[in-house]
Amino acid sequence: MQKTAVYAGTIRENVAMGKPGATEEEVWRALDIAQMKEYVESLPDGLDHKLELSGTNLSGGQRQRLAIARALIQDAPIYVFDDSFSALDFLTESRLRARLGEELKGRTQIVVTQRVTTAKNSDCIFVMDRGCLVDWGRHEELLPRCQVYREIYVSQTGGDAA
Repeated sequence: MQKTAVYAGTIRENVAMGKPGATEEEVWRALDIAQMKEYVESLPDGLDHKLELSGTNLSGGQRQRLAIARALIQDAPIYVFDDSFSALDFLTESRLRARLGEELKGRTQIVVTQRVTTAKNSDCIFVMDRGCLVDWGRHEELLPRCQVYREIYVSQTGGDAA
């Protein structure tokens, strides 16, 4: 897993770091898309909640969602999510990926993941094995023809790849 950068300061400062001068509305919107809004609203200080260096007072999933909000506030044409969903539970990841699909429509998303469920709905999946590209395509194409992908799929889902 990649180390998620969280800085000492407030939640507001951490998110707005992605876009200096961001409005409160923009910060809340980024947190909402990143599935972090409800958590922040539950805090007595809300956006002004103090974070420890490295986000030690947040869970791994909260740190990942905070970093995603910081990226989203930039409104960029290309997003790279490098193992950004690994600490999220299935339901939170599912909601987040659905929102990203809506909000980032027409933009490039590169998702680096070891989870088949994360990659499954991608336009193109690149399968790596020992640092080498072994195949690429959509989930439905890879399952019958790529042994490495099929083995990962079966081991992670318990599903029958036939």
